[in-house]
Amino acid sequence: MAETRRMTARGWFLFSLMGVVWGIPYLLIKVAVAEVSPPVLVFTRCALGAALLLPFALRQGGLPRTVRAHWRPMLAFAVLEIVVPWFTLTDAERHLSSSTSGLLIAGVPIVGLIAARFLGSTEHFGPRRLVGLTLGLAGVTVLALPHLTGGDARSLAEVLLTVVGYATAPLIAARHLGDVPSLHLTAPCLTLAALVYAPAAVLTHPTTLPSLQALAALAALGVICTALAFVAFLELIKEAGPTRATVITYVNPAVAVAAGAAFLHEPLTLTVLLAFAFILAGSVLATAAGPRRRTRPVPWSARQTSRADGRVESP
Repeated sequence: MAETRRMTARGWFLFSLMGVVWGIPYLLIKVAVAEVSPPVLVFTRCALGAALLLPFALRQGGLPRTVRAHWRPMLAFAVLEIVVPWFTLTDAERHLSSSTSGLLIAGVPIVGLIAARFLGSTEHFGPRRLVGLTLGLAGVTVLALPHLTGGDARSLAEVLLTVVGYATAPLIAARHLGDVPSLHLTAPCLTLAALVYAPAAVLTHPTTLPSLQALAALAALGVICTALAFVAFLELIKEAGPTRATVITYVNPAVAVAAGAAFLHEPLTLTVLLAFAFILAGSVLATAAGPRRRTRPVPWSARQTSRADGRVESP
């Protein structure tokens, strides 16, 4: 049966939180990658996240058993959500602006919708949600046109790989890891990614201590945009479904523009306001559930008749 669950207050809170905490990594990556290599950045981000979450995952108990029982989908999730995308996105931002990268990542829900169809997802994609996805993409396009700065073919291909990973990983989490506690999934995946990038990080470590600005960006990426964000994102997938969860990528570019206007005094033009309207409307429609199915009356045969006194009792 197709899913028709509606967004709850908790779902909207998680959705809003993720729109913010995953709207700022592009800026932080751009700041940090100017002074450290992509492997160092990914390793630091994963190591910080794992160091914060692993003790809590161990305290819950049953972590080794969970990993043994689900290691295949957990490995696939780690590769598609962390190991490959975080490196390709970071490497691409050496040549692309942070706003361009964020805007291109907004294609995740569309790719996720296509991937869900191929993977036989049970989520319901009615006309309202399809219109919402289209409106969101239109808003990102309106926002992107004045800000796109181009880039070489390699960087654009790296962002495309990131989009594919971000779109398919939530589907794996929803289908095969729905019963795994968020900490039991996040902590091992981050630990694995940190171990994968540790050798390259050692070989490419900076010869001088990075600036305070770069160190602050690395710390924020590890604590806020990784440890906090991943737990919230996995809870959002469980609450709202994988396709609705990825609609946060429509909100992220808007968050970046709003932050620029608030903190960097960048102009808030009519074009930007129009894009905001499209993105907001698209997000609401795309995260909305389909119409409720009409429930048929309980047939008489489903009721129990008391032969003792002739009264009718509902089951």
